Amino acid sequence: MFQELEAVFDGTALQPEVPLNLAAGTRVRIVVESILPNEVKPPKTFLKTAQSLKLRGEPDWSEKIDQYLYAATLSDND
Repeated sequence: MFQELEAVFDGTALQPEVPLNLAAGTRVRIVVESILPNEVKPPKTFLKTAQSLKLRGEPDWSEKIDQYLYAATLSDND
C-alpha cells in the first residue's frame, strides 16, 4: 500500500499532519523530502471548500432554509 502525506519533524520524531491508515506495529519505508516554507500549501478555508462544491440552489436559500431542509417533515405534520 502507498500513502503520501506531509509531516513535521519535532526534533525527535516525524509527526504526520493527518492520521495514518496503519495498524500499530506496521513496518513502513520512509523517503524524506524537505518542503521549503514557501512550498507549504496554506490550509483550505471553509469558504474555499464551499465554493469548490459549486452548489446550485434557489436564490432565497438563506431566507427559507428551514422550508428547504424540512419541507417534507413540515408538510407531514400539517
